[in-house]
Amino acid sequence: MQPLRVGFAGLVALAALATWLLIAGPARVLGVDAGNAGVVLLMAAGWGSLYAISRMPDDGLGETMSRGEWRAWLGLAFTLVIAAYSIAHAGVFQGPPLPHNPDANRVGRNVVMLLAAWLILAHVLDARGRDRVQRDERDREIEARGAGAARLALVVILVGYALLLSFSPTERLDWAVPPLLGHLLVVALVVSCAFEYLVIGIGYWRDRR
Repeated sequence: MQPLRVGFAGLVALAALATWLLIAGPARVLGVDAGNAGVVLLMAAGWGSLYAISRMPDDGLGETMSRGEWRAWLGLAFTLVIAAYSIAHAGVFQGPPLPHNPDANRVGRNVVMLLAAWLILAHVLDARGRDRVQRDERDREIEARGAGAARLALVVILVGYALLLSFSPTERLDWAVPPLLGHLLVVALVVSCAFEYLVIGIGYWRDRR
């Protein structure tokens, strides 16, 4: 298991570099857009994690974390990075309309690519796990709690949006242009997914303890 631990440490370092490039890195690195480079590196870290998990023996995997827990923690990492990136670059959506706003188009494209990468990764991980381990009542109970947490988080965020827009003076709502509001709705969905993965991961962790 030692080589796998070293590999996972390398993947964590790669994911940290990708997160830095996406959120706080320079505009360009070696002539390449830092956001695009961060997306590629994060996708590589995700697929590398999937490969490492698939190489772990069943007895070793069972002694550490189930595939459901692996999926939850990977999902939490992906959604937190996507949410942080979306919030950090939300200001670009206050610019010109989207057809004439290349910065907003670039950020939106990166968000879509990250979401698509995670959906594909999660599907592959589910497909591989389905061949080896059957979901039991414990899995369904933990997933149900996660889904409930996601719904609650989404309701709270949307109610917060509604209260902010309803009770703010009109002269202070210059920032609330349609592209930004649409972007914030996407952020709300991503954050609710992060809460779901967090609750599922904690549920598996507590059960394992």
